[in-house]
Amino acid sequence: MNMQPNVIMILIDDLGWMDLSCQGSSFYETPHIDQLRKEGMAFDQAYAACPVCSPSRASILSGKYPARLKVTDWIDHENYHPCRGKLIDAPYIKELPVSEFSMAKAFQEAGYQTWHVGKWHLGKEAAYPEHHGFDVNLGGSWWGHPKKGYFSPYHMENLSEGPEGEYLTDRIGAEAAALIRSRDRQRPFFLNLWHYAVHTPLQAKAEDIAYFEEKAKRMGLDQQDSFEIGDPFPIMQKKDKRITRRIVQSDPVYAAMIKALDDSVGQLRATLKAEALDEDTIVIFTSDNGGLATAEHSPTCNFPLSEGKGWMYEGAVREPLFVRWPGKIEAGSLSHALTTSPDFYPTLLELCGLPLRPQQHCDGVSLAPVLLNPQAKFDRGPIFWHYPHYGNQGGTPGSALRCGKWKYIEFYEDHSVRLFDLEQDVSEKHNVADVHPDLVRQFHSLLHEWLEAVDAWYPEVNPNAEQDMA
Repeated sequence: MNMQPNVIMILIDDLGWMDLSCQGSSFYETPHIDQLRKEGMAFDQAYAACPVCSPSRASILSGKYPARLKVTDWIDHENYHPCRGKLIDAPYIKELPVSEFSMAKAFQEAGYQTWHVGKWHLGKEAAYPEHHGFDVNLGGSWWGHPKKGYFSPYHMENLSEGPEGEYLTDRIGAEAAALIRSRDRQRPFFLNLWHYAVHTPLQAKAEDIAYFEEKAKRMGLDQQDSFEIGDPFPIMQKKDKRITRRIVQSDPVYAAMIKALDDSVGQLRATLKAEALDEDTIVIFTSDNGGLATAEHSPTCNFPLSEGKGWMYEGAVREPLFVRWPGKIEAGSLSHALTTSPDFYPTLLELCGLPLRPQQHCDGVSLAPVLLNPQAKFDRGPIFWHYPHYGNQGGTPGSALRCGKWKYIEFYEDHSVRLFDLEQDVSEKHNVADVHPDLVRQFHSLLHEWLEAVDAWYPEVNPNAEQDMA
């Protein structure tokens, strides 16, 4: 038995709050993930640090908020940015700086084997996983999605081709299992298992698609209107298109992609049991941002949460989070603790008995007390978001905070504010800012003190907005 536990961080790409059957989906099927939840602690107030992917990923590995890192949008090496509407996107850094002492480096320094498998999307070659403390990098590159599709040949850097037609989610799961089986048995391991799924392109195995097509017919979903057409996009790049909101989960291809993820989790759990590592391994399951619900085929619906990826609302940032460690974390437990991406770094160090690095993970608060004692009192204080960009899913630049039951948002196009009581209004339908001017003043001050402390960068007014949007 290892002196320290092994750690597996399973990070799904674009997985929504309602994308699991254990979260309430009646169309998607996730028995292995459901079982993972049953055997550990679930968090119902867990958040990604950003409504899009790269900033949340950087935040997990650094223990810092994206605004402090200046990695505030998905990392674009193909000149999509800056988006232009009434405003022009803020600048941002397009890599996780190697000057950050990443969580992987902390584990590596402590003698852990450190492996990254899957999506990276935190910069070009000089900032790849091997420069951030990972001994092994399989599939991690500057790509934000499988550019050549989910079926081999992948033409993907740092991942050899599989047999023609091999499915990428299966391959990533198999690579993770192989690393566990071939490990150095004298040392614990940290496995960063970051799937490309369920990011677009929407592609899945034919037999799985057929199964969910039949299920959709049985449930009558194929007879329902799946979309609502909304306003035009607020950016020049997409001004001729309209926001398209999915209002029901019914896409068979997306459901099949979720099934493949679930099968991968099942394979991983079986490997841990076969290798007698089940009780010695902490497994974390979460996502980098919310489900894609308003653009790019709008494959999923996050209801009762509002909107999805790329917005400032709950559907963009509230995430499933499950943590399993048999014998240490109470099975079937539920925590209402407020938590966000930077918290993983100090949490895992503390659970593994490793020295904390408060200067590095300065925005994170350890969840270890809650994980080891569900009755423990825990208040990590408010959490913050700063997204000074247009999401290419329809969202506009803004900043926000969550404090207790309250969610406060400021939008930069018109300087309007929103205040929601999430205990009463999880769908964020009722803006009560006018009813609580005292809270608005308090949260405005709290938010701007934080923005100043992290030296936040802002969008600027677009002097050619009328011409750009004509």
